[in-house]
Amino acid sequence: MHKSLKVAFAACVMMIGMAAPSAANAQSYLQCAPFARAFSGIQLFGAAAGWWHQATGKYSEGNAPRPGSVLVFKALSSMRSGHVATVTQIVSDRIIKVTHANWGGMKGKIERDVTVVDTSAKNDWSAVRVWYAPIGDVGTKAYPTYGFIYNGAKAVANEVKAIADKADDAIHAGQ
Repeated sequence: MHKSLKVAFAACVMMIGMAAPSAANAQSYLQCAPFARAFSGIQLFGAAAGWWHQATGKYSEGNAPRPGSVLVFKALSSMRSGHVATVTQIVSDRIIKVTHANWGGMKGKIERDVTVVDTSAKNDWSAVRVWYAPIGDVGTKAYPTYGFIYNGAKAVANEVKAIADKADDAIHAGQ
């Protein structure tokens, strides 16, 4: 009986080891939020859909795309953490190009300069269709978005203030 338990245990360990991603695969599988943070310079963390609320007071937000801004997708049952994508080009008032990671048919991979189309009734980018590699076209589903987070002067001012506050604290701590 003891030998049977050892064999069963060894078999379970082998199956778990084979199912777990290797270190190389784990490192090459990218999530959208860490990629967008590194690519855009916008220093927000956590689930992508939470970026919109985190940005308040730190970054400017709006409903018009700008190169370098981050488009924030709302969470859905099919996309529980939302999604973020960095704007790389304005093509027209209703078409942009984005670079993002972990979308659709490109799970865990980066897609560069893919098309995003504004499908909102008010031309406010509150609903978009996104390039979907498996069909070679923008997808048929419109995804709701919050809008765009801009990496501009407000963010730089906040960073400078934080550095100054730390320096001030250090000076006062030494007195």
